[in-house]
Amino acid sequence: MFGIVEILLLPLLLIFAIPIGLALFAFWIWMLIHAIQNKGLSDGERIAWVIVLVFVHFLGAILYFFIGKPKGNVPLPPAIPTAARL
Repeated sequence: MFGIVEILLLPLLLIFAIPIGLALFAFWIWMLIHAIQNKGLSDGERIAWVIVLVFVHFLGAILYFFIGKPKGNVPLPPAIPTAARL
């Protein structure tokens, strides 16, 4: 029923592919949560990043890690009340 190739590849799949897949999924969840809570993004940017992460999955998580995540360390400037601008 199973050939020698299948018998050799099944343990490799269990040893390597499943843990890597779980790690990638955890990274995606981490970036999704960070994008939702990122204070350095405006509301529009936050919504755009969440949409990118939901639809592009791991590639979106990599893009967010290098492009959107660094903004998380820089909070938005406080809003100036409209009366103070006059």
